[in-house]
Amino acid sequence: MNSLKGKLLLPVFVLVTILSSKAQVGNDEVLMTIAGKQIYVSEFLNIYQKNNVKGEAIDKKSLDEYLDLFINFKLKVKQAEELGLDTVASFRTELNGYREQLAKPYFTDDATLNRLILEAYDREKTDLRASHIFFRLAPDATPEDTLIAFKKATAAREKLMSGASFEAVAVELSEDPSAKDREPTQQHPFLKGNKGDLGFFAVFDMVYAFENGAWATEVGQVSQPVRTEYGYHLIKVTARRPALGKVTVAHIFLAIPKNATADDSARVHKRIDSVYTKLTGGTSFEDLVKTYSDDKGSAAKGGVLPAFGVNRMVPEFVEAIYSLDNAGDYTKPILTTYGWHIVKLIERKTQKPIDEEKAELKQRIMKDNRGDQTRQVVIARIRSEYGITENPEAVKAFYKVVNDSIFIAKWRAALANDLTGMIFKIGNMTFLQKDFADYLAASQRKQEKQTIETYVDKKYTEFVDESLLKFENSRLEQKYPEFKALMGEYRDGILLFDLTDQKVWSKAVKDTVGLAAFYQKNKNNYRWETRLDATIYTVKDVKAVQKVKNFVKSGLSDTDLLKEVNTDSLQVLTLESGKFSRKDNKLIDSIPWTPGFSADMVNKGTTVFVYVRRILKPEVKELNEARGLITADYQNYLEKEWITSLRVKYPVEVKKEVLAKIK
Repeated sequence: MNSLKGKLLLPVFVLVTILSSKAQVGNDEVLMTIAGKQIYVSEFLNIYQKNNVKGEAIDKKSLDEYLDLFINFKLKVKQAEELGLDTVASFRTELNGYREQLAKPYFTDDATLNRLILEAYDREKTDLRASHIFFRLAPDATPEDTLIAFKKATAAREKLMSGASFEAVAVELSEDPSAKDREPTQQHPFLKGNKGDLGFFAVFDMVYAFENGAWATEVGQVSQPVRTEYGYHLIKVTARRPALGKVTVAHIFLAIPKNATADDSARVHKRIDSVYTKLTGGTSFEDLVKTYSDDKGSAAKGGVLPAFGVNRMVPEFVEAIYSLDNAGDYTKPILTTYGWHIVKLIERKTQKPIDEEKAELKQRIMKDNRGDQTRQVVIARIRSEYGITENPEAVKAFYKVVNDSIFIAKWRAALANDLTGMIFKIGNMTFLQKDFADYLAASQRKQEKQTIETYVDKKYTEFVDESLLKFENSRLEQKYPEFKALMGEYRDGILLFDLTDQKVWSKAVKDTVGLAAFYQKNKNNYRWETRLDATIYTVKDVKAVQKVKNFVKSGLSDTDLLKEVNTDSLQVLTLESGKFSRKDNKLIDSIPWTPGFSADMVNKGTTVFVYVRRILKPEVKELNEARGLITADYQNYLEKEWITSLRVKYPVEVKKEVLAKIK
């Protein structure tokens, strides 16, 4: 039933869009009363005009049709409500899911989002290469720890400004372990340090704060300390390049053995030079890959690697690709930490026009931590609109009742039972200390210890922000008439679907007795016209045509005929048997409808002919021969019967004099 719903829900909502009430009821005249509920002219006309070109005169016929649709819709919704379908848990869950999606635009600041989209699109044009010196700091660090880390970063920058080598300071001071050489262990071999080099990266590859710091720094310069959720960074931009985009390349790879001697490395170097000479001499890239490449995974695919972005490969590899302009171009041998490569460009996907990228950029921004900017703008707007009264002393009271158990997710809200005062107020809604205690208990998780004061203050800020958003969410229907109307459309659409499914769609499928009775009553509506019982034979070998005809004349079945004529190595004959109506098959339509063999028809070296066994007179279709069509008609019948019963059950009164004024 879920698949059926997926196919039918859209048309139902289209109907609801046509029929549901959107207009604010004014002091205009009552047009009709449906099941005791008054419907005003403004409501009905608003619906009618939504689906007609503005400025067109009202068409009497279409108005009457809309009137019938409107009444039927209202009657069905009335019955759904009377049956309690709007109270069923599954209905509430589905409607809440739609509401959550419909509410999202109201919690996004368009101006901020558009600025972020344009910023990301502009940055997408450039790749950066940068190094960093890192000083670790927890996101929820105390002011004291934050100051210590900041002073470390400042001292390191002063050292750099005095002329010290960035690489040397990174090895000496950076708390990023990849900066230093790492001796071999049981878990990993010797790893050479990168001296702070992060390689190339593009927009969205780094956390937003780091990205901002990098894009604000000129090539060769060192940034001021940049704070991210991980700590402080000193960023040195070492290169800016026009964006590589997403590339597909192939490579010939010769590995340098672990613990290789200078002689070993020289031999590999000499070997890759020899391969390059063969390549420039005309040997195909693919043949050289098969013969020489040590990357066996890609060698089976001609050396082709999965498509990648600039941050997915080591810098030396990426640097070489920048020099390739056209598909088929290849590099000279290049050395990376893994060995020697010759790289060939297969495809490069570059930036599209902004209109084509806007939707994807928006999605990435909302998933990225930069998306929080638009959320904060909305929170600030809500705070300003409704006003918030806070009680700082009520927050400080939690310093005494929250203990270290909260860092192992075992703190109990009962420890705050004596705290009953107001903690803040939004508009006319008051939040108590008990509400905050419940929030603390529900949101606690295992984490590193920090000072209780820092933790409580941070959680209080989160609680206020979430409460502001929930407060605004609870007022959407009251504040935005278009949102209320849209929710009404979805509500009535779901009710209409669920009840129609019960009364019509599923019933027609499950009610086999009713379907059979409907068929018996109406079976003359489902008739075959004159048909041919025939087989179309297609013979590839002209010498076998008469042989096939002789077998057909002898009464040999199609299955046995195929076995006799075809062999394992040669499929001489294909055939299509069936009962054919006019327009079922062009070939059948082209021959005389008389029993026996048709004339031979030659088509692209094959011979085609038809054998007509008999001409079938018009007859009634069996139920199984037209089940789909009969089921659809039965659904229409059930729909009409249902509407008739609703019209009897619920009184409908249309004020004709008011309708006449509209017309």
